[in-house]
Amino acid sequence: MFTGIVQTQASVVSALLNDGVMRLVLSVGNEHLQQLTIGASIAVNGCCLTVVHFEASHSDVVGQVSFDVIDESLKLTNLGQLKCGDKVNFERSVTFGTELGGHIVSGHIHDMATVESVIKTADNVKIKLLLDAVWTKYVFYKGFISVNGASLTVGEVDEDGFWLHLIPETLSITNIGQTKRGDRLNIEVDQQTYTIVNTVEHYLRKNTLSPMG
Repeated sequence: MFTGIVQTQASVVSALLNDGVMRLVLSVGNEHLQQLTIGASIAVNGCCLTVVHFEASHSDVVGQVSFDVIDESLKLTNLGQLKCGDKVNFERSVTFGTELGGHIVSGHIHDMATVESVIKTADNVKIKLLLDAVWTKYVFYKGFISVNGASLTVGEVDEDGFWLHLIPETLSITNIGQTKRGDRLNIEVDQQTYTIVNTVEHYLRKNTLSPMG
């Protein structure tokens, strides 16, 4: 479980595909690898991955951490598009006492959204994302959504997607401000909204009266 508060950006050292599984190696500051264990969960661009190897350097400020990304994750997320030097959003899983500054994020990506428009001003960035209609029904104005693992507030909602309004802090910590038209970003809709919408739809279907015959 995660909060959607991205802790840092990690750099891709390598992303090698072998028999449908990608070994992803990231370089990240040593402070983000403290008390890490094999099998721990880390959100990479919002996708929950399991640590299979890590090295916290004693002579440098940067260490490395490795993951195996299976075909299902490669199909649903943008991790399969990564190449050496790319930046990814990085968040360790929550621990007891962690401040919940964002919203509860599972790390299970629902779909990818496509960047249609990027509007930059002096201090902010406004991004329009296109999202499949299967998922837009779970996206509401001022609601929560996880984009590349970052807990964000939804801006205006259109029939084919929604807008994000990124503040300077989000731009500095995450990789979202670096996106351009045509890029694909990982999306996890808010689980509470997902449950409510599905429950209401199920209730309405179950209680719809058949026409009198």
